[in-house]
Amino acid sequence: MAGGLDALAQPNTREPKEGGTVAEPLVTSPPVVMAPRADGFEVAWGVGRLSRGWVEWREDGGATGRAGSDAFGMVPQDAEVLRVRVSGWQAGHTREFRTVTESVLGPAERHESPWKNVRTLDPQAATAHFAVWNDTHQNEATLRALHRSTPEVDLLVWNGDLCNDWKQPGEFVSTILSPAGQDVSAGRPLAVVVGNHDVRGTWAFQLDDYVAAPEGRPFSAFRVGPVAVVVLHTGEDKPDSHPTFEGRVAFEPLRAEQAEWLRGATARPAIRDAPYKVVFCHIPLRWIDETPADYDAEGYDWFSRMSRDAWHDALVVWGAQIVVSGHTHLPAWLPPSREFPYGQLVAGGPDDEPTSEEAATWIQGVATEGELTLTMRTLDGAVLHQVSLPPLP
Repeated sequence: MAGGLDALAQPNTREPKEGGTVAEPLVTSPPVVMAPRADGFEVAWGVGRLSRGWVEWREDGGATGRAGSDAFGMVPQDAEVLRVRVSGWQAGHTREFRTVTESVLGPAERHESPWKNVRTLDPQAATAHFAVWNDTHQNEATLRALHRSTPEVDLLVWNGDLCNDWKQPGEFVSTILSPAGQDVSAGRPLAVVVGNHDVRGTWAFQLDDYVAAPEGRPFSAFRVGPVAVVVLHTGEDKPDSHPTFEGRVAFEPLRAEQAEWLRGATARPAIRDAPYKVVFCHIPLRWIDETPADYDAEGYDWFSRMSRDAWHDALVVWGAQIVVSGHTHLPAWLPPSREFPYGQLVAGGPDDEPTSEEAATWIQGVATEGELTLTMRTLDGAVLHQVSLPPLP
């Protein structure tokens, strides 16, 4: 498994960014594979100054190619992060790729990343293997332990609260693209689910510059072998009108938009007819104690009643089997019931101490023709919950 930034270019002398005192390298993160699809994916990587970049690929047999234009016909260019959408590949196909970065301002410099394997999703595969992280909150001990523990998989779902908040504008690359200095998408393409802490802070509005999604919105539906995956954005843990948000959020219309979208997305044949149906969202849709929160007394939602009210009927019609969430930092399994035909699996999170990974968990999902098993483990390997689901008829 690839690790660290060992292969990145060394810093060279240049004018620092405003307020900075240390020159940065041209490239500041590994190339991160996000938003995997059956026909491609998106690559994002950090840069230290205004640069342009593209993706080159090669495969056994000698075929090669290049991807590197944006929606307006420009080669991707930015002073913080470059993103390239790769399309036109075959489902379940493995190739090598690398990123090429060239400086636009300052000393002329070119950087070629190491070659890296990537495999597109295969909706027709008989099996699927995925992993889930959540509530890492920039905790480097947790991130290093998760990186060590998690094998190569078809998909890594980072299920929200990657950060604490975005009060510092320069933390996006180190938090999302090189967390604890690691290449987290090596051997495991990344699907990011937005959590409530990920939309907090002065600079939170820049999040979508660094997080790619298959359909360009923070919600999506796709197949990983026999598993239909729906990703939803539960927004904040208080109403939009709460004074702490200072009028800067609008999650109530976003939930309504997702409700409308969900009815159409789950009617697509590949999503409608999948043997297994899994939902990922950061804040649970169910919880152990559903007493209403007292927002005036610094209360907050342990589960998103607003999201459930918006999406429940569509999820039931679709036949969702399980919702996988984080947020509470308390592991829990709520089995299906007559009122809620879908189970709710809630993963743990690290303690508040910045160097402590205690109580953090990760989930491994394995789907075969006979069952889908989700196993929640602590970072020392102990099993907290194991849920097995039969294939739908």
